[in-house]
Amino acid sequence: MRQAIKDHKKEARLFNSRVLLGLICVVILLSLLIGRMVHLQLDNHDHFTTLSEKNRVRLLPEPPIRGLIFDREGRILAENMPTYTLVIVPELVEDIENTIASLAEIVEISEYDINRFKKLRKRSRRFHSIPLRYRLSDEEVARLAVDRYQFPGVDVEARLMRHYPYDELSVHALGYVGRINERELAQLDQAQYAGTNYIGKTGIEKAYEKLLHGEVGYKQVETNSRGRILRMLEYVPPVPGDSIHLTLDMDMQRAAKVAMKGENGAVVALDPRNGQVLAMISTPEYNPNWFVNGIDTVRYNKLSQSQERPLFNRFLQGKYPPGSTLKPFTGLGAMELGLLDEHDHSNCHGWMTLPGGERRYRDWKKQGHGRTNMEKAIIESCDVYFYELAMKMSIDQMYNFLIQFGFNQRTGIDLGGESSGLTPSSEWKKRIKGERWYLGETLISSIGQGFNLTTPLQLAVATGTLAMAGKRMYPQLLLQTEDTLSGALQPQTIKQSHQVTVNNPENWAYMVESMVKVVNSPRGTAHKIHSKTFTIAGKTGTAQVFGIAQDAEYDADKIAKKLRDHALFIGFAPVDNPEIAIAVIVENGGSGGSVAAPVARAVMDVYFGKKP
Repeated sequence: MRQAIKDHKKEARLFNSRVLLGLICVVILLSLLIGRMVHLQLDNHDHFTTLSEKNRVRLLPEPPIRGLIFDREGRILAENMPTYTLVIVPELVEDIENTIASLAEIVEISEYDINRFKKLRKRSRRFHSIPLRYRLSDEEVARLAVDRYQFPGVDVEARLMRHYPYDELSVHALGYVGRINERELAQLDQAQYAGTNYIGKTGIEKAYEKLLHGEVGYKQVETNSRGRILRMLEYVPPVPGDSIHLTLDMDMQRAAKVAMKGENGAVVALDPRNGQVLAMISTPEYNPNWFVNGIDTVRYNKLSQSQERPLFNRFLQGKYPPGSTLKPFTGLGAMELGLLDEHDHSNCHGWMTLPGGERRYRDWKKQGHGRTNMEKAIIESCDVYFYELAMKMSIDQMYNFLIQFGFNQRTGIDLGGESSGLTPSSEWKKRIKGERWYLGETLISSIGQGFNLTTPLQLAVATGTLAMAGKRMYPQLLLQTEDTLSGALQPQTIKQSHQVTVNNPENWAYMVESMVKVVNSPRGTAHKIHSKTFTIAGKTGTAQVFGIAQDAEYDADKIAKKLRDHALFIGFAPVDNPEIAIAVIVENGGSGGSVAAPVARAVMDVYFGKKP
């Protein structure tokens, strides 16, 4: 069969058309590619430059140094001490479990240390150093140094650690710092706390966290693809936190603690002229250094489950019946309202009953005080006199007068978590209990029992207000701040909270003189703390913890200590120009005159002993 002759011209045309089509496709694709490159290189240049820099450059936070805390005389209460910390870099350790076990043969490593390390490891990068054991001693550092070559990836680093040199003294006022937890981390300014591991948890450390913390710095570094630092490009130093000076005097703090003799309770002493808190303790106490790097479970359970409640802040949150320490205020209220005067007398034979009633409202003195006026009722703490006073003074009149001294409200001190206490009124009982107010409740309220509850801080503020003839100041712990870099001092502003309405200044002078005789008269319930060097005005108090049946007698020796009466004392000195006002509560201490009053005297002795 004959083959067809090839048409070379046709084939050439077909080839050329295909080549042309191919060239057109290539031109189109090149145009698209060039357009895309132009779009990426020109239009999105800034965006991709930023992405590229983030792969190469990192901003690392530089945490600031926390400010120091001083007492009023310049003694350091909270400092940043360089301590040795045992750290591990996971990236450089082949077998971490084995390494930790071997290290435990050289230095003590607790189960708590290991668990904390594991938690930190989960949220850290492999090339970061993770602390395993804090606060190594010099001896432990030396032992590790000898065997250091055997542990690649293990090192000892020097770090600043918060330290409280006075240990438990002042812990409830000072507070402590601790490691930031997840809840706190979610609420914090992430930029300001980048690189920071600690935050104020309680007390002054928490209240002035913003001042103490400082401002974070940063360094811009170049890293490789694994994130390891190659070199530093830029450095902005952090700004250290301000140091703060407190109004507390550690000598007075120590005197208060020693005078409490291991009993539970609280002491608050302040300057009534400006509200500065001079001493403020709650006993028992605990060591804040235990909490800085996290307290172990065994120790925390021992603190939290203790019946003595060392973690409880008694001067700020403890609510106690004020007992007879309320009498100067209710008595002054009755005089200011014109319900009685200094010449009014009653006959106390140890008890009284309401008209038509059978219940006996008893006096602490079984045989009674005899013929009694206001002065004698204050000096000897006669209950029956105040029962009869309450027959003339309604609970709402009492309430309206007492709240002017700061009862039933937070004092406004520069600490968080303060309780407001309770001063009852007819409206309060109707609103809370749905019941009407009874006259018998007014009687026991007049002597600081019943529903009355006050914090030791409130009682000290009220005492200071009485000392200053109605001038009530906001209590404060901050004396001044200090710029760490320049050393410039900024005093804290003094603020007046309220001025009690004074109808007759003679009534105030009469009440103060009656309180002077509580301490200085042989018949006074606080005569034991009489001083020849300065004049004290005071009032003792005994607050019942539980009710006593009508036909029963109170015998402290026959009941458990936790059911015994609380011992209280309030006072101020010197009378002519008050410089210190104080409130003392000794839980289950019994007699205010023999137990609580000597505590106040010990604190005052230290205060006046420093005066030229």
